[in-house]
Amino acid sequence: MTALPIIDAHQHFWDLERNYLPWLCDEPMIPFRYGDYSAIRRNYLPEDYRQDTGDYRVVGSVFIETEWDPATPVQETRWVHELAEREGLPSVMVAQARLDQPDVEDVLAAHCAYSRVRGIRHKPRAASSPNEVETGAPGSMGDPTWRRGFAQLAAHGLSFDLQSPWWHFHEAADLAASHPDTQIIINHTGLPADRSEAGLQGWRDAMTTVARQPNVAVKISGIGVPDSPWTVELNRRVVLETIDCFGAERCMFASNFPVDSLVASFTTLFDGFMAITESFSEAERLKLFHDNAVRFYRMDLPLAGT
Repeated sequence: MTALPIIDAHQHFWDLERNYLPWLCDEPMIPFRYGDYSAIRRNYLPEDYRQDTGDYRVVGSVFIETEWDPATPVQETRWVHELAEREGLPSVMVAQARLDQPDVEDVLAAHCAYSRVRGIRHKPRAASSPNEVETGAPGSMGDPTWRRGFAQLAAHGLSFDLQSPWWHFHEAADLAASHPDTQIIINHTGLPADRSEAGLQGWRDAMTTVARQPNVAVKISGIGVPDSPWTVELNRRVVLETIDCFGAERCMFASNFPVDSLVASFTTLFDGFMAITESFSEAERLKLFHDNAVRFYRMDLPLAGT
């Protein structure tokens, strides 16, 4: 364990007895990148999270929208704020808004009435493989309607959490270049699920392309591989190449709990991140584990590296 302060840059809470999250409540379960996710179809609240984080010094967290009922996205924001006032977590949040819907302006304005909202996530439509990308497909990053919704974020001072497989990062790079005043934060390391040499090279090329845009950052999380234990050996290359592409100034470590509890404990994840970065300077580690999240999510916390 370590005394290093940690901001968990990507985590979730849910109360399935009170709230409707279709993917966690409905049958049948949806296809999921980690396979069977029945183990997380239960309430997960701050007391559960604090038990999972153990002896790690987690001083704050960023709640990311949970695929709440899309008919009532602002209800999730209200619920999260009530939870945070009562429990002290999360520190800030990224809310849900469907950017290609006609009511997007009203939804963004309603979210911004809540003090902890920092950004928006709406997973754009994605192809299932690099060979199936359809430029400008409805609901994708290239869809003019979707991009009109995205263009409204800057006026509200909102960042954007982008969850998309790496083979759409040419679109992400164009989106970032077209909207330089909007901070984009890539979720889950660009989803490098294919660990073949060709798969990793395609992922690395895509990450290099999008990293050229200065308004793009990345969260190192979500790198579990189905049917394989989460190990330093399996994930060292992905972590180090991500930091090589973006620099220590634009990367953040995150748990993605409870989702990534399907592949590892919190201790396994953060022990692994610590081991992979053991040769880094103290200043670099403070950025990766704490300061970058404070900065990108505009948290009311002092930087640890100053």
